[in-house]
Amino acid sequence: MLVFVQVVPGCDMAGVVLEKGSSVTKFDIGDEIYGNIQDFNAEENLKQLGTLAELVVVEESLIARKPKNLSFEEAASLPLAVQTAIEGFKTAGFKEGQSIFVVGGAGGVGTLVVQLVKHLYGASYVVATTSTPKVEFVKKLGADKVVDYTKTRYEDINEKYDFVYDTIGDSKNSFVVAKDDAPIVDITWPLPNPRAVYSSLTVSGENLEKLRPYLESGKLKAVIDPTGPYNFGDIIEAFRYLETGRARGKVVISPFPSEHLPSSIPSESKNNVTSEMVRMDLKKIYVS
Repeated sequence: MLVFVQVVPGCDMAGVVLEKGSSVTKFDIGDEIYGNIQDFNAEENLKQLGTLAELVVVEESLIARKPKNLSFEEAASLPLAVQTAIEGFKTAGFKEGQSIFVVGGAGGVGTLVVQLVKHLYGASYVVATTSTPKVEFVKKLGADKVVDYTKTRYEDINEKYDFVYDTIGDSKNSFVVAKDDAPIVDITWPLPNPRAVYSSLTVSGENLEKLRPYLESGKLKAVIDPTGPYNFGDIIEAFRYLETGRARGKVVISPFPSEHLPSSIPSESKNNVTSEMVRMDLKKIYVS
């Protein structure tokens, strides 16, 4: 017998609070917030309902106020990717003044790694890989040097680096540019190289709040692929594009025009909000 289970995909979102539980103290109805609704370290199973929806409920601890200068699209593109990027630096024990080699500098996580290490973590030298059309784009993000992987092999790179941050799962090859004792972080699983260390993810609204000054000052910018935002009716096309591996930054979906968002919650659905949760209109969400 076949059993079909419907799972709504999506982790990140940005929206407006419509309802809150009795124990929620940080947010009020009408607040603009963003975050990742999936706590990957939760003891229980992950949520079966994601953010590709009109409404969603989420624990208060996982979300933060949307930075004022960010659009909903920009905010929704950040939580999973930026928290993943930060976790890698913690895993590696990265220190100011060290050099870094970023594999995949134009991707969703890579674009944030380059910005973070250059403008927040104080790297002495930032090198990142990308394809030919994106070389100048990655330079503008803050890379001191960009390696075009279509023209240069890892084995042809003479320099060795204090930290290799592999965002595309190529550490079985990219490890050769690391110094002998340098940490190699790979965000994919299973790890393609036994020397690499997997960087897990801690999802927290508090972590996002700490980034507010950098986002509102412009030191850290959200990067959205220029093909988007995709319409809610073009979700399949968005995933197909994502699977090509050609995305620049994050692929974003704008599910519902703002004029179509509900102004109140259907009474029959209100009992799904527990005391620690808030419910939101999802104005903008992202695919990956």
